Amino acid sequence: MGITLAIDTSSYVLGVAVLKDGQVAAELTTHMKKNHSLRLMPAVTDVLAELDLSPKDLSRIVVAVGPGSYTGVRIGVTTAKTLAWTLSVPLVGVSSLEVMAQQGRYFQGTVCPIIDARRNRVYTACYSSLGDGELALEGEEQLIERDQLLEHLAEKGQPVLFTGADIALHKDVIFEKLGALAHFSPPSKQLPRPSELAALGEEKQPVQDVHTLVPNYLQLSEAEAKWEEAQRGKADE
Repeated sequence: MGITLAIDTSSYVLGVAVLKDGQVAAELTTHMKKNHSLRLMPAVTDVLAELDLSPKDLSRIVVAVGPGSYTGVRIGVTTAKTLAWTLSVPLVGVSSLEVMAQQGRYFQGTVCPIIDARRNRVYTACYSSLGDGELALEGEEQLIERDQLLEHLAEKGQPVLFTGADIALHKDVIFEKLGALAHFSPPSKQLPRPSELAALGEEKQPVQDVHTLVPNYLQLSEAEAKWEEAQRGKADE
């Protein structure tokens, strides 16, 4: 299967992992408010050096494409595309939410990763277990009002496991709306693991053209949103 490098900078989490022939050879994860653009390549270099590998040894690169932090997602995707193009190796993009959901692959019910999007909104998706650790996406990934999501989950009436580092921001409201249906990953299980990202990426088809891989923001950047709002204002004058 070769050597796979995985990169995730789609949130405050910075994750780098290497799989050798399907086995985890190295994994580095930090969770702090520091500049990914300054830390990502040194982290990749250090992990490869620890394994006595060089970039030319890589046979596949996998990157988390969002949703998440606009800047973080862009840094990870841009770095992965540059490496893949320079090294002429296959590139795979994987949903950040899908990576987060893997923490609940054996949960009997709905697995719901959430990423805070401010103003009581979240990036989320719902997954259900197919058995043997396989998850299936229900519907689509979305940017949604938190209360609207909780109303939908309450109507389903199934146990729900919430995953992600942003759980603490919404935990009280979730428990208020769902009561005993709500379950929460412990702190040790909340962060997305880059080794899971790598494993998912080895099961997916690479993009045919590296340059076609784009981030999945699920919303406009703040600058774009302000520009569109200004344009609508002009049209109404």
